[in-house]
Amino acid sequence: MTLLDELTGFEFEDVMEDVFRKLGYDNVRQAERVADKGRDIVMEETVDGTRRAVVVECKHTAAVGRPVVQKLHSAVATYDYPGPKRGMVATTGRFTSPAQEYAEELRKNSDPYPIELLDGQRLREVADDIGLDLYNGRIEILCDRTLRPVDPARGPGSAVRDAFGVVENLDPETVTQPTLAIQFLPVVRIRGHVDSVFETSVGVIHRVDERDEFVVRAERGGPMPLDSSVERLVTSNTHQTVKLDEDALQTTFDEVSVQRFGQTETEYKEWAVEKLRTRHTTTVSYTGDNNVTYTKRCEPTLSDISVQSITPVYLPRIRAVASLGRYEYPYEYYVAGPSRHTTEDGIHRCIQCGETDASTYTYCDNCGSINCSAHIETERLVDEPVCTGCAVTGRFFLSTKYFYDEDNLESFREEYEQMPLHEKAMENKPLVAGALLAVVVGLFFLLGAVGVF
Repeated sequence: MTLLDELTGFEFEDVMEDVFRKLGYDNVRQAERVADKGRDIVMEETVDGTRRAVVVECKHTAAVGRPVVQKLHSAVATYDYPGPKRGMVATTGRFTSPAQEYAEELRKNSDPYPIELLDGQRLREVADDIGLDLYNGRIEILCDRTLRPVDPARGPGSAVRDAFGVVENLDPETVTQPTLAIQFLPVVRIRGHVDSVFETSVGVIHRVDERDEFVVRAERGGPMPLDSSVERLVTSNTHQTVKLDEDALQTTFDEVSVQRFGQTETEYKEWAVEKLRTRHTTTVSYTGDNNVTYTKRCEPTLSDISVQSITPVYLPRIRAVASLGRYEYPYEYYVAGPSRHTTEDGIHRCIQCGETDASTYTYCDNCGSINCSAHIETERLVDEPVCTGCAVTGRFFLSTKYFYDEDNLESFREEYEQMPLHEKAMENKPLVAGALLAVVVGLFFLLGAVGVF
Protein backbone atom coordinates (compact mmCIF):
# COMPACT_ATOMS: atom_id res chain seq x y z
CA MET A 1 0.00 0.00 0.00
CA THR A 2 1.33 3.45 -0.85
CA LEU A 3 0.87 6.64 1.10
CA LEU A 4 -1.37 7.82 -1.75
CA ASP A 5 -3.87 5.15 -0.72
CA GLU A 6 -3.79 6.43 2.86
CA LEU A 7 -4.96 9.95 1.97
CA THR A 8 -8.36 11.18 3.08
CA GLY A 9 -10.95 11.92 0.41
CA PHE A 10 -10.38 15.65 0.65
CA GLU A 11 -6.59 15.20 0.46
CA PHE A 12 -7.05 13.08 -2.65
CA GLU A 13 -9.08 15.89 -4.23
CA ASP A 14 -6.21 18.31 -3.46
CA VAL A 15 -3.75 15.97 -5.17
CA MET A 16 -5.99 15.51 -8.20
CA GLU A 17 -6.47 19.26 -8.55
CA ASP A 18 -2.70 19.65 -8.83
CA VAL A 19 -2.45 16.76 -11.30
CA PHE A 20 -5.05 18.28 -13.61
CA ARG A 21 -3.37 21.64 -13.45
CA LYS A 22 -0.07 20.01 -14.41
CA LEU A 23 -1.81 18.29 -17.30
CA GLY A 24 -2.73 21.68 -18.73
CA TYR A 25 -6.40 22.04 -17.85
CA ASP A 26 -7.61 25.59 -17.25
CA ASN A 27 -9.52 27.19 -14.39
CA VAL A 28 -9.13 24.08 -12.20
CA ARG A 29 -11.05 24.43 -8.93
CA GLN A 30 -12.80 22.33 -6.34
CA ALA A 31 -16.52 22.42 -5.75
CA GLU A 32 -17.52 23.67 -2.32
CA ARG A 33 -17.16 20.99 0.31
CA VAL A 34 -20.78 20.37 1.21
CA ALA A 35 -23.07 17.38 0.76
CA ASP A 36 -21.90 15.32 -2.22
CA LYS A 37 -23.47 16.63 -5.41
CA GLY A 38 -21.61 14.28 -7.72
CA ARG A 39 -18.78 16.62 -8.66
CA ASP A 40 -15.59 17.38 -6.73
CA ILE A 41 -13.51 19.30 -9.28
CA VAL A 42 -14.57 21.44 -12.22
CA MET A 43 -12.21 22.71 -14.90
CA GLU A 44 -12.04 23.65 -18.57
CA GLU A 45 -10.22 22.47 -21.67
CA THR A 46 -9.95 23.60 -25.28
CA VAL A 47 -10.40 20.93 -27.96
CA ASP A 48 -10.14 21.86 -31.65
CA GLY A 49 -10.68 25.49 -30.73
CA THR A 50 -13.82 24.80 -28.68
CA ARG A 51 -13.95 25.51 -24.95
CA ARG A 52 -15.40 22.65 -22.93
CA ALA A 53 -16.15 22.11 -19.23
CA VAL A 54 -14.96 18.99 -17.43
CA VAL A 55 -16.72 17.83 -14.26
CA VAL A 56 -14.67 15.42 -12.14
CA GLU A 57 -15.75 13.00 -9.43
CA CYS A 58 -12.87 11.84 -7.19
CA LYS A 59 -13.31 8.47 -5.50
CA HIS A 60 -10.76 7.34 -2.96
CA THR A 61 -12.02 3.75 -2.85
CA ALA A 62 -10.88 0.29 -3.86
CA ALA A 63 -13.61 -0.11 -6.48
CA VAL A 64 -16.02 2.24 -8.29
CA GLY A 65 -19.31 0.85 -9.61
CA ARG A 66 -21.84 1.86 -12.24
CA PRO A 67 -24.01 4.01 -9.91
CA VAL A 68 -21.13 6.48 -9.42
CA VAL A 69 -20.69 6.91 -13.18
CA GLN A 70 -24.45 7.30 -13.69
CA LYS A 71 -24.65 9.90 -10.94
CA LEU A 72 -21.83 11.89 -12.48
CA HIS A 73 -23.52 11.72 -15.90
CA SER A 74 -26.57 13.39 -14.37
CA ALA A 75 -24.41 15.97 -12.61
CA VAL A 76 -22.72 16.86 -15.88
CA ALA A 77 -26.07 17.23 -17.63
CA THR A 78 -27.31 19.67 -14.98
CA TYR A 79 -24.04 21.59 -14.63
CA ASP A 80 -24.59 25.22 -15.62
CA TYR A 81 -22.13 25.88 -18.43
CA PRO A 82 -22.76 27.71 -21.72
CA GLY A 83 -20.99 25.18 -23.92
CA PRO A 84 -19.99 21.52 -24.35
CA LYS A 85 -19.18 19.54 -21.23
CA ARG A 86 -18.06 16.09 -20.21
CA GLY A 87 -17.30 14.10 -17.07
CA MET A 88 -14.42 12.18 -15.54
CA VAL A 89 -14.16 9.78 -12.61
CA ALA A 90 -10.72 9.50 -10.98
CA THR A 91 -10.03 6.82 -8.42
CA THR A 92 -7.11 5.34 -6.54
CA GLY A 93 -8.63 1.92 -7.10
CA ARG A 94 -10.34 0.25 -10.09
CA PHE A 95 -13.65 0.36 -11.97
CA THR A 96 -16.09 -2.55 -11.99
CA SER A 97 -17.09 -4.10 -15.32
CA PRO A 98 -20.61 -2.54 -15.22
CA ALA A 99 -19.04 0.89 -14.67
CA GLN A 100 -16.73 0.43 -17.64
CA GLU A 101 -19.55 -0.87 -19.81
CA TYR A 102 -21.77 2.12 -18.99
CA ALA A 103 -19.00 4.61 -19.91
CA GLU A 104 -18.39 2.68 -23.14
CA GLU A 105 -22.11 2.82 -24.05
CA LEU A 106 -22.09 6.60 -23.66
CA ARG A 107 -19.13 6.81 -26.01
CA LYS A 108 -20.61 4.51 -28.65
CA ASN A 109 -23.93 6.37 -28.59
CA SER A 110 -22.16 9.74 -29.01
CA ASP A 111 -23.78 10.94 -25.81
CA PRO A 112 -23.37 14.72 -25.37
CA TYR A 113 -22.01 14.13 -21.86
CA PRO A 114 -19.35 11.39 -22.16
CA ILE A 115 -17.56 10.07 -19.08
CA GLU A 116 -13.83 9.29 -18.94
CA LEU A 117 -12.57 6.74 -16.39
CA LEU A 118 -9.16 7.19 -14.76
CA ASP A 119 -8.21 4.33 -12.45
CA GLY A 120 -5.32 4.11 -9.99
CA GLN A 121 -2.89 2.47 -12.38
CA ARG A 122 -3.59 4.92 -15.18
CA LEU A 123 -3.44 7.79 -12.69
CA ARG A 124 0.10 6.85 -11.67
CA GLU A 125 1.15 6.45 -15.31
CA VAL A 126 -0.15 9.93 -16.11
CA ALA A 127 1.68 11.35 -13.09
CA ASP A 128 4.93 9.69 -14.19
CA ASP A 129 4.53 11.20 -17.65
CA ILE A 130 4.39 14.72 -16.24
CA GLY A 131 7.14 14.20 -13.67
CA LEU A 132 5.05 13.95 -10.51
CA ASP A 133 5.48 11.49 -7.68
CA LEU A 134 2.09 10.24 -6.51
CA TYR A 135 3.45 7.33 -4.54
CA ASN A 136 4.24 9.42 -1.49
CA GLY A 137 0.96 11.31 -1.54
CA ARG A 138 2.64 14.65 -2.24
CA ILE A 139 3.06 16.56 -5.46
CA GLU A 140 6.75 17.34 -5.25
CA ILE A 141 7.80 20.30 -7.35
CA LEU A 142 10.33 19.07 -9.90
CA CYS A 143 11.66 21.84 -12.09
CA ASP A 144 14.41 21.95 -14.69
CA ARG A 145 13.59 25.36 -16.20
CA THR A 146 15.30 28.61 -15.35
CA LEU A 147 15.24 32.20 -16.45
CA ARG A 148 18.20 32.70 -18.75
CA PRO A 149 21.33 33.01 -16.58
CA VAL A 150 23.43 34.51 -19.39
CA ASP A 151 22.79 37.13 -22.04
CA PRO A 152 23.69 35.05 -25.12
CA ALA A 153 24.66 38.14 -27.09
CA ARG A 154 27.14 39.50 -24.53
CA GLY A 155 28.26 36.76 -22.15
CA PRO A 156 28.21 36.33 -18.36
CA GLY A 157 30.43 39.31 -17.48
CA SER A 158 28.40 41.94 -19.31
CA ALA A 159 26.64 43.29 -16.21
CA VAL A 160 29.96 43.98 -14.49
CA ARG A 161 31.44 45.57 -17.62
CA ASP A 162 28.39 47.84 -17.87
CA ALA A 163 28.80 48.89 -14.25
CA PHE A 164 32.51 49.69 -14.70
CA GLY A 165 31.74 51.45 -17.99
CA VAL A 166 30.39 54.58 -16.29
CA VAL A 167 33.44 54.98 -14.02
CA GLU A 168 35.69 57.75 -15.31
CA ASN A 169 39.34 56.99 -16.07
CA LEU A 170 38.64 53.25 -16.38
CA ASP A 171 38.40 51.14 -19.51
CA PRO A 172 36.08 48.21 -18.61
CA GLU A 173 37.79 46.03 -21.21
CA THR A 174 40.99 46.17 -19.15
CA VAL A 175 39.30 44.78 -16.03
CA THR A 176 40.22 41.16 -15.44
CA GLN A 177 37.44 38.57 -15.51
CA PRO A 178 35.59 38.68 -12.16
CA THR A 179 34.85 35.55 -10.16
CA LEU A 180 31.24 34.57 -10.81
CA ALA A 181 29.08 32.57 -8.42
CA ILE A 182 25.55 31.77 -9.55
CA GLN A 183 22.73 30.59 -7.33
CA PHE A 184 19.45 29.30 -8.71
CA LEU A 185 16.61 30.30 -6.41
CA PRO A 186 13.26 28.49 -6.65
CA VAL A 187 10.24 30.70 -7.30
CA VAL A 188 6.64 29.95 -8.20
CA ARG A 189 4.30 32.08 -10.28
CA ILE A 190 0.72 31.57 -9.10
CA ARG A 191 -2.32 32.76 -11.01
CA GLY A 192 -5.73 32.73 -9.41
CA HIS A 193 -9.29 33.86 -10.03
CA VAL A 194 -11.94 35.00 -7.55
CA ASP A 195 -15.56 34.97 -8.73
CA SER A 196 -17.94 35.81 -5.86
CA VAL A 197 -21.44 37.22 -5.72
CA PHE A 198 -22.94 38.34 -2.39
CA GLU A 199 -26.71 38.72 -2.14
CA THR A 200 -29.26 39.63 0.47
CA SER A 201 -33.01 40.10 0.32
CA VAL A 202 -32.45 43.39 -1.54
CA GLY A 203 -30.38 41.72 -4.25
CA VAL A 204 -26.67 41.73 -5.10
CA ILE A 205 -24.73 43.95 -2.70
CA HIS A 206 -21.18 43.08 -3.76
CA ARG A 207 -19.48 41.26 -6.61
CA VAL A 208 -15.87 40.17 -7.15
CA ASP A 209 -14.54 39.00 -10.51
CA GLU A 210 -10.77 39.45 -10.28
CA ARG A 211 -7.71 37.67 -11.61
CA ASP A 212 -4.60 37.95 -9.48
CA GLU A 213 -1.02 36.86 -9.76
CA PHE A 214 1.71 36.22 -7.20
CA VAL A 215 5.41 35.49 -7.64
CA VAL A 216 7.08 34.22 -4.47
CA ARG A 217 10.33 32.66 -3.34
CA ALA A 218 9.70 28.97 -2.68
CA GLU A 219 11.43 28.75 0.69
CA ARG A 220 11.22 25.78 3.02
CA GLY A 221 9.53 27.90 5.66
CA GLY A 222 6.83 28.95 3.21
CA PRO A 223 6.33 31.42 0.37
CA MET A 224 8.35 34.63 0.67
CA PRO A 225 7.29 37.78 -1.22
CA LEU A 226 9.69 39.23 -3.77
CA ASP A 227 10.57 42.86 -4.33
CA SER A 228 8.18 44.31 -6.92
CA SER A 229 10.99 44.91 -9.43
CA VAL A 230 12.20 41.31 -9.07
CA GLU A 231 8.62 40.10 -9.47
CA ARG A 232 8.39 42.05 -12.73
CA LEU A 233 11.67 40.52 -13.87
CA VAL A 234 10.17 37.05 -13.40
CA THR A 235 6.78 37.73 -14.97
CA SER A 236 8.35 39.47 -17.97
CA ASN A 237 10.65 36.58 -18.77
CA THR A 238 8.89 33.31 -17.90
CA HIS A 239 7.94 32.92 -21.57
CA GLN A 240 11.58 32.43 -22.55
CA THR A 241 13.11 30.04 -20.04
CA VAL A 242 15.89 27.55 -20.74
CA LYS A 243 16.80 24.14 -19.38
CA LEU A 244 18.88 24.23 -16.21
CA ASP A 245 22.09 22.37 -17.06
CA GLU A 246 24.42 22.44 -14.05
CA ASP A 247 27.27 20.63 -15.84
CA ALA A 248 27.34 23.11 -18.71
CA LEU A 249 27.19 26.06 -16.31
CA GLN A 250 30.29 24.81 -14.48
CA THR A 251 32.36 25.88 -17.50
CA THR A 252 30.98 29.44 -17.32
CA PHE A 253 30.75 30.12 -13.58
CA ASP A 254 33.25 29.56 -10.80
CA GLU A 255 30.54 28.31 -8.45
CA VAL A 256 27.07 26.92 -9.16
CA SER A 257 24.41 26.07 -6.57
CA VAL A 258 20.77 25.08 -6.95
CA GLN A 259 18.26 25.39 -4.12
CA ARG A 260 15.36 22.98 -3.97
CA PHE A 261 11.70 23.87 -3.76
CA GLY A 262 10.66 23.91 -0.13
CA GLN A 263 7.01 22.84 -0.32
CA THR A 264 4.53 20.92 -2.42
CA GLU A 265 2.19 22.36 -5.04
CA THR A 266 -0.75 21.73 -2.72
CA GLU A 267 0.85 23.87 -0.01
CA TYR A 268 1.45 26.75 -2.42
CA LYS A 269 -2.10 26.43 -3.70
CA GLU A 270 -3.50 26.58 -0.17
CA TRP A 271 -1.34 29.63 0.57
CA ALA A 272 -2.60 31.37 -2.57
CA VAL A 273 -6.24 30.58 -1.77
CA GLU A 274 -5.92 32.14 1.67
CA LYS A 275 -4.08 35.11 0.20
CA LEU A 276 -6.85 35.67 -2.35
CA ARG A 277 -9.56 35.19 0.24
CA THR A 278 -7.95 37.77 2.54
CA ARG A 279 -7.29 40.21 -0.29
CA HIS A 280 -10.90 40.18 -1.48
CA THR A 281 -12.68 40.05 1.88
CA THR A 282 -14.42 43.31 2.62
CA THR A 283 -17.29 44.77 4.61
CA VAL A 284 -20.00 46.53 2.63
CA SER A 285 -22.94 48.68 3.67
CA TYR A 286 -26.38 48.40 2.09
CA THR A 287 -29.88 49.66 2.71
CA GLY A 288 -32.56 47.08 3.48
CA ASP A 289 -36.19 47.07 2.42
CA ASN A 290 -37.05 48.90 5.65
CA ASN A 291 -34.60 51.74 4.80
CA VAL A 292 -32.27 50.61 7.56
CA THR A 293 -28.54 50.53 6.77
CA TYR A 294 -26.80 47.21 7.38
CA THR A 295 -23.23 46.00 7.07
CA LYS A 296 -22.16 42.60 5.84
CA ARG A 297 -18.76 40.94 5.78
CA CYS A 298 -18.23 39.57 2.26
CA GLU A 299 -15.68 36.76 2.29
CA PRO A 300 -15.19 34.53 -0.78
CA THR A 301 -15.72 30.81 -0.19
CA LEU A 302 -13.33 28.10 -1.32
CA SER A 303 -15.54 27.34 -4.31
CA ASP A 304 -15.32 31.01 -5.35
CA ILE A 305 -11.52 30.80 -5.64
CA SER A 306 -9.62 28.89 -8.30
CA VAL A 307 -5.87 28.60 -8.64
CA GLN A 308 -5.47 28.42 -12.37
CA SER A 309 -1.74 27.76 -12.60
CA ILE A 310 1.30 27.17 -10.44
CA THR A 311 4.41 27.62 -12.55
CA PRO A 312 7.77 26.78 -10.96
CA VAL A 313 10.95 28.30 -12.36
CA TYR A 314 14.44 29.05 -11.15
CA LEU A 315 15.57 32.64 -10.72
CA PRO A 316 19.35 33.08 -11.20
CA ARG A 317 21.22 35.33 -8.81
CA ILE A 318 24.81 36.12 -9.71
CA ARG A 319 27.47 37.45 -7.37
CA ALA A 320 30.48 38.84 -9.21
CA VAL A 321 33.66 39.99 -7.47
CA ALA A 322 36.21 41.98 -9.49
CA SER A 323 39.69 42.83 -8.25
CA LEU A 324 41.34 46.17 -9.07
CA GLY A 325 44.64 46.99 -7.39
CA ARG A 326 44.23 46.74 -3.63
CA TYR A 327 40.43 46.48 -3.72
CA GLU A 328 37.66 44.01 -4.49
CA TYR A 329 34.32 45.12 -5.90
CA PRO A 330 31.24 42.93 -5.32
CA TYR A 331 28.31 43.22 -7.69
CA GLU A 332 25.19 41.07 -7.14
CA TYR A 333 22.08 40.90 -9.29
CA TYR A 334 19.12 38.80 -10.39
CA VAL A 335 19.28 38.05 -14.09
CA ALA A 336 17.02 36.98 -16.94
CA GLY A 337 19.00 37.15 -20.16
CA PRO A 338 19.73 40.82 -20.90
CA SER A 339 17.42 41.97 -18.08
CA ARG A 340 18.60 42.23 -14.50
CA HIS A 341 17.90 43.75 -11.11
CA THR A 342 20.87 44.80 -8.99
CA THR A 343 20.78 43.97 -5.28
CA GLU A 344 24.34 44.95 -4.30
CA ASP A 345 26.51 47.50 -6.10
CA GLY A 346 30.02 47.74 -4.70
CA ILE A 347 31.31 49.43 -7.87
CA HIS A 348 29.38 52.69 -7.68
CA ARG A 349 30.50 53.37 -4.14
CA CYS A 350 33.29 55.65 -2.98
CA ILE A 351 36.07 53.70 -1.30
CA GLN A 352 36.90 56.66 0.94
CA CYS A 353 33.48 57.74 2.27
CA GLY A 354 31.02 55.09 1.07
CA GLU A 355 29.01 57.55 -1.05
CA THR A 356 26.59 55.58 -3.29
CA ASP A 357 24.69 58.44 -4.93
CA ALA A 358 27.43 60.57 -6.43
CA SER A 359 27.03 62.15 -9.87
CA THR A 360 30.39 60.76 -11.00
CA TYR A 361 32.89 58.16 -9.87
CA THR A 362 36.56 58.17 -10.88
CA TYR A 363 39.10 55.37 -10.87
CA CYS A 364 42.49 55.81 -9.25
CA ASP A 365 45.01 53.75 -11.19
CA ASN A 366 47.56 54.23 -8.43
CA CYS A 367 45.79 52.04 -5.87
CA GLY A 368 42.75 50.61 -7.72
CA SER A 369 40.12 52.58 -5.80
CA ILE A 370 36.91 54.10 -7.13
CA ASN A 371 36.04 57.46 -5.60
CA CYS A 372 33.49 60.25 -5.58
CA SER A 373 34.58 63.71 -6.72
CA ALA A 374 35.26 64.82 -3.13
CA HIS A 375 38.03 62.24 -2.83
CA ILE A 376 39.72 62.44 -6.20
CA GLU A 377 42.47 64.91 -7.18
CA THR A 378 44.82 65.44 -10.13
CA GLU A 379 48.33 64.06 -9.77
CA ARG A 380 50.63 67.05 -10.27
CA LEU A 381 53.50 65.30 -12.01
CA VAL A 382 51.66 63.05 -14.50
CA ASP A 383 48.31 64.89 -14.62
CA GLU A 384 46.18 61.78 -13.90
CA PRO A 385 43.46 61.19 -11.28
CA VAL A 386 44.68 60.08 -7.87
CA CYS A 387 42.58 59.48 -4.75
CA THR A 388 43.10 61.22 -1.44
CA GLY A 389 43.45 57.86 0.23
CA CYS A 390 46.72 56.83 -1.41
CA ALA A 391 48.21 60.14 -2.55
CA VAL A 392 51.35 61.68 -1.08
CA THR A 393 51.01 65.44 -0.57
CA GLY A 394 53.38 68.40 -0.61
CA ARG A 395 52.95 72.18 -0.23
CA PHE A 396 54.11 74.44 -3.05
CA PHE A 397 53.54 78.19 -2.96
CA LEU A 398 51.05 77.61 -0.10
CA SER A 399 49.05 75.10 -2.21
CA THR A 400 48.66 71.34 -1.52
CA LYS A 401 49.70 69.11 -4.42
CA TYR A 402 48.99 65.38 -4.77
CA PHE A 403 51.39 62.69 -6.00
CA TYR A 404 51.36 58.93 -6.62
CA ASP A 405 54.33 58.38 -4.31
CA GLU A 406 57.40 59.92 -2.68
CA ASP A 407 59.45 59.51 -5.86
CA ASN A 408 57.01 61.63 -7.86
CA LEU A 409 56.93 64.18 -5.05
CA GLU A 410 60.72 64.48 -5.07
CA SER A 411 60.83 64.69 -8.87
CA PHE A 412 58.42 67.60 -8.85
CA ARG A 413 60.24 69.29 -5.96
CA GLU A 414 63.36 69.35 -8.12
CA GLU A 415 61.41 70.85 -11.01
CA TYR A 416 59.89 73.43 -8.73
CA GLU A 417 63.29 74.59 -7.48
CA GLN A 418 64.32 75.38 -11.07
CA MET A 419 61.19 77.41 -11.87
CA PRO A 420 61.25 81.18 -12.15
CA LEU A 421 59.15 83.02 -9.57
CA HIS A 422 56.20 83.69 -11.84
CA GLU A 423 55.91 79.97 -12.67
CA LYS A 424 56.11 79.04 -9.01
CA ALA A 425 53.35 81.52 -8.33
CA MET A 426 51.13 79.73 -10.84
CA GLU A 427 51.14 76.66 -8.56
CA ASN A 428 48.63 78.62 -6.51
CA LYS A 429 46.45 80.32 -9.10
CA PRO A 430 43.69 81.27 -6.65
CA LEU A 431 46.21 83.08 -4.46
CA VAL A 432 47.69 84.93 -7.45
CA ALA A 433 44.26 85.84 -8.77
CA GLY A 434 43.22 87.11 -5.35
CA ALA A 435 46.37 89.20 -5.01
CA LEU A 436 45.87 90.74 -8.45
CA LEU A 437 42.28 91.54 -7.62
CA ALA A 438 43.36 93.21 -4.36
CA VAL A 439 45.90 95.33 -6.23
CA VAL A 440 43.32 96.42 -8.77
CA VAL A 441 40.79 97.30 -6.08
CA GLY A 442 43.41 99.19 -4.05
CA LEU A 443 44.52 101.12 -7.12
CA PHE A 444 40.93 102.03 -7.89
CA PHE A 445 40.37 103.51 -4.41
CA LEU A 446 43.72 105.32 -4.51
CA LEU A 447 42.92 107.00 -7.78
CA GLY A 448 39.50 107.90 -6.46
CA ALA A 449 41.04 109.49 -3.37
CA VAL A 450 43.30 111.79 -5.43
CA GLY A 451 40.38 112.88 -7.61
CA VAL A 452 41.20 110.98 -10.78
CA PHE A 453 37.60 109.64 -10.79
